[in-house]
Amino acid sequence: MLGTTNIVAFVPISDFDKARAFYEGVIGLRFLKDDGFALVFDANGIMVRMAKVQQFTPAPFTILGWQVKQIEKVAAELQGKGVAFERFGFFKQDDLGIWTAPTGDKVAWFKDPDGNMLSVSQHA
Repeated sequence: MLGTTNIVAFVPISDFDKARAFYEGVIGLRFLKDDGFALVFDANGIMVRMAKVQQFTPAPFTILGWQVKQIEKVAAELQGKGVAFERFGFFKQDDLGIWTAPTGDKVAWFKDPDGNMLSVSQHA
């Protein structure tokens, strides 16, 4: 039933201005509207609602990610826009912060202004 419909993604944020600057200006999502409860963006046809919350603790895992074709190029572009990729001590990451899984999949993690963990990934 729902497998043929689009999902709506939700991301908690605390500051509309910081979130819009990051998700629109750095990430490149298309801003649609501010409905008073959330900033609404278009992510390649998927609605992403940045819901303003009073308090929350960011999850220690990825809550939103993008599948890309050239992860090295994307990571370098994001770094050029000031994004700092997370470094984890329990597996090897390259100079850009990209981890290559034994399957050949590649992932790099970064945080938004509220500390939400995001990622870019390229799948083998």
